[in-house]
Amino acid sequence: MNASSAPVARIGDAGRPGSTIPATTLLAAWRAFAVVFFSVCALAEFMAVILFVRRERRLAARTEWLHRWCRFACRVLGIRVTTHGAMPRSGLLVSNHLSYLDIIVLSSIRPCIFVAKRDVAGWPLFGWLAHAAGTIFVDRHRPLTTAFAVTRIHAAITTGLPVVLFPEGTSSDGSTVLPFKSSLLESAVQIDCPVGTAAIAYWVDHGSAADEVCYWRDMTLVPHLLNLFFKREIRSKCSFSHPRIRVGNRKEIARTLRDEVVSMRL
Repeated sequence: MNASSAPVARIGDAGRPGSTIPATTLLAAWRAFAVVFFSVCALAEFMAVILFVRRERRLAARTEWLHRWCRFACRVLGIRVTTHGAMPRSGLLVSNHLSYLDIIVLSSIRPCIFVAKRDVAGWPLFGWLAHAAGTIFVDRHRPLTTAFAVTRIHAAITTGLPVVLFPEGTSSDGSTVLPFKSSLLESAVQIDCPVGTAAIAYWVDHGSAADEVCYWRDMTLVPHLLNLFFKREIRSKCSFSHPRIRVGNRKEIARTLRDEVVSMRL
């Protein structure tokens, strides 16, 4: 069959008997285009607008910018977010960590500052967006940089913006909550700021959230993200506790916070 006689499927025909392009393939192609195109637009907006905001307002402007784009990303990627309880408006928020989608989901709910491992800074596209959003990067293998991160977290908390920390230090498949590392909780201990907890969970209708939504083990970013583009809908539930000042040393506080997150997942 030559090119002129080959059947051509319209977008509206995708998925119908006899069409040559499955609807899920068109959906994935649209999402891949949208993610790249609108991420470039977001970075262009950042360069054109955010950098000219007054210095004292710049961090808040960055979080609002990320919040707006993450809400859009949820629509494009088919992520339906439901909440139980209210996300804190200030202070420190600690959460279990399942995927890079955690940042998109939490930021879509409320503007906030994130603390992430240094590796994220080198990710294609996501690393640039994280830098632009004012993310605080931590290299847990270098104690001196961790101490510097504690200082930055302290400063971020005092701005009145919520600061989100994933104290497991890495992501998992969601079957359990890993032990919380306590070093980055020092900033909250020093200034007696309220600390709240969050528990995130994901579901998909076809497939396994643990294997396809959670980003862990030795998974590679680009193939994992491309697979998500084929999912019609990803459901996410975020549960929040009421923030309060925590009493005790940071290791005790870390254990208490982990127990809270575990109980919220049940």
